[in-house]
Amino acid sequence: MTGPPIVNNIRRLRFDAGEMTQQTLADEVGVTRQTIIAIESRKYAPSLELAFRIAYAFGQPLEAVFEYEAPSRSARR
Repeated sequence: MTGPPIVNNIRRLRFDAGEMTQQTLADEVGVTRQTIIAIESRKYAPSLELAFRIAYAFGQPLEAVFEYEAPSRSARR
């Protein structure tokens, strides 16, 4: 089973932010560490509000953190 078609750069952005821990990010955006783990591993797609809060925590636009991975045209038929 594949995860949601939302790709993210959270792990890289955490590293770039002085190796921020998952717990620190979770505390900053108001969710559990398990939620951050699930988002990073593409097992869970965040709400739009949470996606914006995560982007804000990194000082990045939403598009720098999340990207929609559209299915190929043949897979949609």
